[in-house]
Amino acid sequence: MRILIESGATKSEWRILGGGERFFLSGTNVSSMPLPAVCKLLEEGVRQCRSLSAEPVEGLYLYTAGVVTPDIRGELSAFLQGLVPGAELDIQNDLMGAARGAFGRESGIVAILGTGSNTCFYDGASVSQKVFSGGFILGDDGSASVLGRLFLADWIKYRVPADLAAEFTARFDGSYAGIVEKVYRSDAPARYLGSLAPFILEHYDTSEYVRGLVDGHFRAFVEKSLRAYDLETWPVGVVGGFGWACRSIVQRIFTEYGIRIHAFVPAPIDGLERYHAP
Repeated sequence: MRILIESGATKSEWRILGGGERFFLSGTNVSSMPLPAVCKLLEEGVRQCRSLSAEPVEGLYLYTAGVVTPDIRGELSAFLQGLVPGAELDIQNDLMGAARGAFGRESGIVAILGTGSNTCFYDGASVSQKVFSGGFILGDDGSASVLGRLFLADWIKYRVPADLAAEFTARFDGSYAGIVEKVYRSDAPARYLGSLAPFILEHYDTSEYVRGLVDGHFRAFVEKSLRAYDLETWPVGVVGGFGWACRSIVQRIFTEYGIRIHAFVPAPIDGLERYHAP
């Protein structure tokens, strides 16, 4: 049995390669989540795989957000070696997962637009970055989490239009204490912020405020991240559920900058399954 895991900050998809079995669990970001929580989720996923197949685990291919240092990769590797002893391991960050999922072994510029955001150039084998993500505090322009952060920053300053503010209050905890608790004390603040994106996008066609917020958000992503790459030579593969949900907006904004789009890929796992096929 060979197991493929593709995980963003919000959810993870698990597949047994060649068998067709698949299921979903919570997502992981190993740079912002406590390692015990990540290990608990991986242990649960492997347990479910073993309940679906009696074959021993021969390979485990993990793509997850937050594999940004050798120490993080080493800690994950040590845990997985104990969980699936003797199995082939390939532990990559979500950037490599997006690159392989969107381009296979071809070349192009990768733009992740999910709960978080990131960019790289992929030469068909390895990735290189001109700019770094920075996470939802220092960066992540173009992501669902930062769109939520921008909205809440306006909300607590009373800058959200009254009609939209009334609807937000009816559907969410808009108290200052509640917002601070979820952003600064929860285990997954980026996930909370990203969960506000669907509400914001519901009002894109009817609210001038929302259109300005969203369009400015994607322009900032182009200006701060994508323009660091050779956009005249290479197309951009847009990967992630948020980018897919906003594809008509992203297409229009990218066209303003003359950016060619290779494809919108809601989740890279189909491409990753082809990549790891025997």
